[in-house]
Amino acid sequence: MLFRSWGEKTVLNVIVNRKARRAGKLVEKTEERLKAAGVQYRIFYTDRPGAAIKYAHSLSEAGGTEFLVIGGDGTVNEVLSGLVDPAACTLAIIPAGTGNDFAVAAGIPKGIKALDLYLNGAARPVDYMECGTRRSMNIAGTGIDVEILRRCRRMKHGTNKGKYFRALVACLFRYRGTKLRVTVNGETREYTALIAAVCNGTQLGGGIPLCPPAVIDDGQLELIIVDCPPLRTLVLELVRLMRGKLLARPITHHIPCNGAVIEGEGNIFVQYDGEICEEGALNARVVSGALKLYRG
Repeated sequence: MLFRSWGEKTVLNVIVNRKARRAGKLVEKTEERLKAAGVQYRIFYTDRPGAAIKYAHSLSEAGGTEFLVIGGDGTVNEVLSGLVDPAACTLAIIPAGTGNDFAVAAGIPKGIKALDLYLNGAARPVDYMECGTRRSMNIAGTGIDVEILRRCRRMKHGTNKGKYFRALVACLFRYRGTKLRVTVNGETREYTALIAAVCNGTQLGGGIPLCPPAVIDDGQLELIIVDCPPLRTLVLELVRLMRGKLLARPITHHIPCNGAVIEGEGNIFVQYDGEICEEGALNARVVSGALKLYRG
């Protein structure tokens, strides 16, 4: 951990995922530009799950209000989840993950160009989700996407793309849907779902357009539930999902809402912006415009 004290002025807290792509070069370029602009900053490196949550919590508890994340959706999620009071904070992002899905919805460019939004722009309100002990900036949900991620993480060999492909093939032959009970807008229904997700952002999984109509600052969420199709048509429906055409299908239920509760027959595995947790239920509600984000 690198720490610099810069006196009484507001200090930018830079939280870096050490394992992020090109993290070293991005930090070097970021430091050069922050110094040139006269920005006072301190840098904290994370190298294990949960570290960014602890940094964000301790720093914000001590009065820190400005944060810059160099990492992917998971690191952004951890920082958001760790903030004591997001409404008192501003957040900037330099996308450096494998997916960077929220950055796309927020109009944040990849790489060091994203720093221009912080140096030359103004932070604007953005929505996020409160989900019990976690928060979510982009998409929270359960279903076949979570099963694919879980399988990937159990694999010890191969590239990330290779692992994802092998996990996808395994799920195509074995996945039969998840029985869920969903409560939204005062109504409860049961589904056998391929995917069930509450969306603030538009895409997941490194570019899969699950909910193109979602808007990150409109004060509402989009609930997407996809009925699990017969095995013979599963591949075709997944192709439609990859092309952003699933919302028009009769197996898809799209419900604008302020929040939703998704329950299984027992505990379910839930992904919060790609971070997987075992939960009794997914209970998400929108927090409208409380966080200030440097974005496009």
